[in-house]
Amino acid sequence: MDLSITVNGMKFPNPFLLGSGPPGTNARVIAKSYDAGWGGAVAKTVSLESAKVVNVVPRYGKLRSKVSGEVIGFENIELISDRPIDVWLDEFRQLKKEYPHHILIASIMEEYEKGRWQELTRLVQDTGVDAFELNFSCPHGMTERKMGSEMGEHPDLTEEVTGWVTEVSKIPVWAKMTPNITNIKEPSHAAVRGGAVGVSAINTILSVIGVDLNTLRPMPTVEGHTVPGGYSSQAVRPIALRMVSQLALSLPKEVSISGIGGIESSHDALEFMLLGSSTVQLCTGVMLHGVKMIDELRDGLEKFMTDKGFASVEEIVGKSLTYFSTHMDLVQKMKAAKRTKAGEASRDNEWAQKDITEKTAELTSN
Repeated sequence: MDLSITVNGMKFPNPFLLGSGPPGTNARVIAKSYDAGWGGAVAKTVSLESAKVVNVVPRYGKLRSKVSGEVIGFENIELISDRPIDVWLDEFRQLKKEYPHHILIASIMEEYEKGRWQELTRLVQDTGVDAFELNFSCPHGMTERKMGSEMGEHPDLTEEVTGWVTEVSKIPVWAKMTPNITNIKEPSHAAVRGGAVGVSAINTILSVIGVDLNTLRPMPTVEGHTVPGGYSSQAVRPIALRMVSQLALSLPKEVSISGIGGIESSHDALEFMLLGSSTVQLCTGVMLHGVKMIDELRDGLEKFMTDKGFASVEEIVGKSLTYFSTHMDLVQKMKAAKRTKAGEASRDNEWAQKDITEKTAELTSN
């Protein structure tokens, strides 16, 4: 079965992408994902000066189910790539040479300076990558340099910086949005006004995974201290679904959505697609389960399409959006259903109480 989908002029062999983060940390791991059958990859975010990026250890924390011990929440305080931009440029070229028909999306981030954003855009674009994803949403660390969600929380900055990139970009531009905001629609629409043709949502939710009751230190603990980090995995999925549906119902139809947030199975992915996502991205899920999880994702999508009679992946996208309404409308629908049910019960009683010939006569016009 054909699982391909064309989004913003890019043909993905299937809608499942590696999300930006550790699963796309270098060319070797991205190549492994291509070999495994993923539809594309968003590389780990790059910037011009990797020397300013210093990661710490430990930098992850897990929240487990009290019943099964299964990981349901995951926090990270990891920054963007700490590898030199020249190394990344070589690896982007290498990947596009070895996998010319696989989609490679470069995630980029810079400080609030037009020249830096445009220099980075030109450098990366010249390697042959297929699209950009602008990281306006990393919630920790980079915000101390006024980057990441420090931009994405402000629609005016989001629009301005997106405009800087689209001014020089010759390939599609997606904007990755932060959930750490009252209304995700505002910066998303701002990015579209700046020229973005797609929106990725959501990035991680700012969080503290817990406190060690023995040491009294919040986690993950680095030399006795920590910072709030990004929360992901299964627990964030309902929030992500809500935000994706809001975007799908408000953005122009030609603007694509790449859904992100707690996806660990084909069932999860299909929920995002039904609510408007043309593609879906997995990061934490791959960190926990490995790249081979693509087998279940593809098999599950194919079975769903067969069972439900969908001829193409495009037909799935947004199929469930029509069932969203207002609370007042739900009340009216409920009342109407009760009246209909009461009428049916009344008619049933009439047929039961009257002789069949008498009832027939009542319903006859001549």
